[in-house]
Amino acid sequence: MTYVVTDNCIKCKYMDCVEVCPVDCFYEGENMLVIHPDECIDCGVCEPECPAEAIKPDTEPSLETWLRVNADYAKRWPNITQKKDAPADAKEWDGIADKFEAHFSASPGTGD
Repeated sequence: MTYVVTDNCIKCKYMDCVEVCPVDCFYEGENMLVIHPDECIDCGVCEPECPAEAIKPDTEPSLETWLRVNADYAKRWPNITQKKDAPADAKEWDGIADKFEAHFSASPGTGD
């Protein structure tokens, strides 16, 4: 099992999760984070830290696509271990459905 970052992180990108991760398995894109599934130790400490509730265990139904997104982009994006400020409009994006098609960016973030 691993944890995955899902749709609701897009354009919210709260980073509370990165500071609690004991193995530093978060990677930063321009407008979301992902978890490297081979580095995640399944401890679950990140899940309750996410204000957007975007982190889920991969055992939940219908997360196959998100597992692939996390695995693919964790290889392309820089590692992040320190919390940064969320986007100014993060609260406005929190809870909006189906953000991937219209708002996902494949561009990397800046990392640490």
